[in-house]
Amino acid sequence: MQPIRSLELTLAILKPHIVKSPFALQKIRDLIIANDFKVVRSRRLILTTEEAEQFYADHKGKFFYNRLLTFMSSGPSDVHILAGYDAISKWRQLLGPTKVYQAQFTDPNSIRGMFGLSDTRNAAHGSDSKDSAEREISIFFKNFDTQKWFENEEAFYNLGGLHFDPRNFVHTIDKNSL
Repeated sequence: MQPIRSLELTLAILKPHIVKSPFALQKIRDLIIANDFKVVRSRRLILTTEEAEQFYADHKGKFFYNRLLTFMSSGPSDVHILAGYDAISKWRQLLGPTKVYQAQFTDPNSIRGMFGLSDTRNAAHGSDSKDSAEREISIFFKNFDTQKWFENEEAFYNLGGLHFDPRNFVHTIDKNSL
């Protein structure tokens, strides 16, 4: 018998210009599901300036920082915790290069290649490491405990004891599978 592989969590943000476009939003949601990600938590929010500053603290002092904060606070974003095998690298591969111009030429079928408008409005975000994912998740899902999720919920997400709610775009544990 083969051991069960551990899942990985990542944070995905669909940026304001995507949420404003029903076609783009649905296409990206379809890609998330088609690529076998499980949506652990999902919420729509308008980032406060404080949340944006905390989230993008690594970019403080860079020439695009203020433009990025302004854009990310300009309207609703969809924020998701995604689970999957190698979720971080798999999500980042699906996103494509950070620079939209590069994505459009080298990876035109990536999310950024199809829906990115500029380097600031590059369609979506993905965590770049497990440490980043944990830090980023804690900014937007304050009551989410990663360790408890792995202890109490991962098995259901790993073995398929789930129900998908397309309206709220989230997988929930199927109580009948208990």
